[in-house]
Amino acid sequence: MNKDTHEGKWKQIKGEFKEKFGEATNDESISNRGKVDKFVGEMQEKYGKTKDEIAEKIKNW
Repeated sequence: MNKDTHEGKWKQIKGEFKEKFGEATNDESISNRGKVDKFVGEMQEKYGKTKDEIAEKIKNW
């Protein structure tokens, strides 16, 4: 596993926490940021790309 894959897994964990925290505090913006972080983390883990590379691909969609 490369560094980006590990970073992706960590980002998923942080995203899951933010999502749950946002739901618990009824704060949609935190929950949504958590969902985005989780998604980016999944893409990093799956494809082994950096966060910036993933963000650029998403931006181009």
